[in-house]
Amino acid sequence: MDSSSEASSMAQGLRIVRLVADREKRGRRLLGVSQIASELEMEQSRVSRLTQELCELGLLERVERGPFRTGPRFFGLAAALNTGWVRESKAALESLVASFGLRSRISVREGFRVILLRTSGQDAVPGSFVKPGMVTPVWCTGSGRALLWDEQQPAVQALLEAVNFIGVGGPGAAHSPQEVVELMDRDRARGFIVAAEEFEHGVYELAVPVRGADGSILAALSVLGSRAEIMSGTDDIATALMAAAKRLGSSEGRTRHDAGRKGLAS
Repeated sequence: MDSSSEASSMAQGLRIVRLVADREKRGRRLLGVSQIASELEMEQSRVSRLTQELCELGLLERVERGPFRTGPRFFGLAAALNTGWVRESKAALESLVASFGLRSRISVREGFRVILLRTSGQDAVPGSFVKPGMVTPVWCTGSGRALLWDEQQPAVQALLEAVNFIGVGGPGAAHSPQEVVELMDRDRARGFIVAAEEFEHGVYELAVPVRGADGSILAALSVLGSRAEIMSGTDDIATALMAAAKRLGSSEGRTRHDAGRKGLAS
């Protein structure tokens, strides 16, 4: 399994879905394969293959050989994400920016991939590659390792055994499942993740898991900055991250409670 290739396909598929959904939302002309390829500067054959897979998954749909529109599965996923903690995560991210001046993100995990769910305002500037849907590796990002917080060595080994570590990440990146385990053990001892240049040169990331009412990990909350920005206030930043993560987890619990009450009322 070539993890970098698979992650690239997933990222490109998400770009296609985002483009189609955005044009539909704005009431703009819908696109076919060649127009999507031109808009996203991708090979037409690759767009053809990815759109076929997206249609099979129900994320897109196409009548005969007409333009693409969002499919029924897309709306199901959107509804699933419309939960309290996701809605409130925007305010949490901007609060971290206001307090520390650091970029902040909330991410979720899909296998050995991390998917960026939401980012703070200054991370989403025009032309930036950092956008919701961006895919990064789980083993060399602070958010990814926060999402692995509850996984012990056998599970980490099984998850990453087929991963190609070569050429992925920054100078501080792990190069084997065992190195990931060792980093996780180190960070669990202090209660939060510190990823020093693990994904990008010169970028430090602090991250913590966001837990739901049942204790399971919903997401990872993280901030990114230079070494000086992160290391000069590590404890204060980590304390703020953990408090924000706890509030987001509580939001998820309130959402379930409210949904249960509505169900009883009906």
